[in-house]
Amino acid sequence: MAEAFASGDPAYIAHALGVVARAKGMSQIAAETGLSRQQLYRSFSASGNPTLRTTLAVMKALGVRLTAEPRDPAERRSA
Repeated sequence: MAEAFASGDPAYIAHALGVVARAKGMSQIAAETGLSRQQLYRSFSASGNPTLRTTLAVMKALGVRLTAEPRDPAERRSA
């Protein structure tokens, strides 16, 4: 999952989260987040586009934290 976040590609990040969530079990993720299994499967499908709220809830259920840190000045110039 770290590789997905490092890529900065939203689709890749959503895909990686979906893979990990399915491995843990969508029923368990649904119970921990209060979201329905259907909503989770739809959000993390190939054509899905999970909201930030859904993404953060799933990350919390997976024991993953989203953090922000300043980018390296060299990266900022190339972006």
